[in-house]
Amino acid sequence: MSNETNETTVDGSQTEIPEEKMKELIGAVHHNGTVALKQHFDDVEGQVMGHQIYGPIFVYQVKDEQGDGYACGFFLRELIAKFQQGGDPSQWMASFYVDLMKTPGGKLLPTPPQTEDAAKALIDNVIVPQCIAAVKEEFAPEEVYAGLALNEEHGPVLEAGFPSIQDGNNVCAMPLHVLMAHQLLNREPSELLVQGLYKIRIEHGLE
Repeated sequence: MSNETNETTVDGSQTEIPEEKMKELIGAVHHNGTVALKQHFDDVEGQVMGHQIYGPIFVYQVKDEQGDGYACGFFLRELIAKFQQGGDPSQWMASFYVDLMKTPGGKLLPTPPQTEDAAKALIDNVIVPQCIAAVKEEFAPEEVYAGLALNEEHGPVLEAGFPSIQDGNNVCAMPLHVLMAHQLLNREPSELLVQGLYKIRIEHGLE
C-alpha cells in the first residue's frame, strides 16, 4: 500500500505528498480554521471528513446565542489558498455562518441523497433552478444565458454566459457534482457561477 497521497494544488496540478506530511497539513489547516472561527464565535467544533473525489473536507459547526447549531464545509485547497493569501481568512469563513444564521433554529448539513433518483431530483428541482435564478438576478437587467450541457471531460455541467459578449470566452461551466457538493456543505452553489461570470466580465473590461 502506497504511503503517497495525491493532492491537487490550487492551480490544479497534482503533487505527491507523503502520508505523514499530509496528516500534518490536515492537522494544521483544521487548527487554523478553528482558531479563525473562534475570533467570531464562542462555540466552535470541527471535524475532517475524507471524500473520494474532493479529498479532505473540513466541517465546522458553530452555535448562536440560543444554542442552535450551524454547519458549513470547506475544501482543503481553498482553505490553504485563503490562509496563504494573507488578508483576513477568519472574516471570509465567518461570512458563511452569518448567512446561515439568517435561518432561525439552526442549519446543520443536509442529508446526502441516498439514491440516484433522489440525487437527480435535488439537482433538477433545487440546485439548477436556484443557480439559474441567482445568476440572472445578480446581473439583471443584462441578459444571462444559463442551461445544462454535456462536457466531454467533466460530464453534465451547468453553463452560464453573456450573449452580448461576441468575441472570446463568454461562458463559464460548473460540473453538476461540484454544485451538489457545495449544496451538501451548506455553501451556495450559485456563487461558483457568479464568480466565474464576474471573471469573464473582468477579462472583457466590463468591470
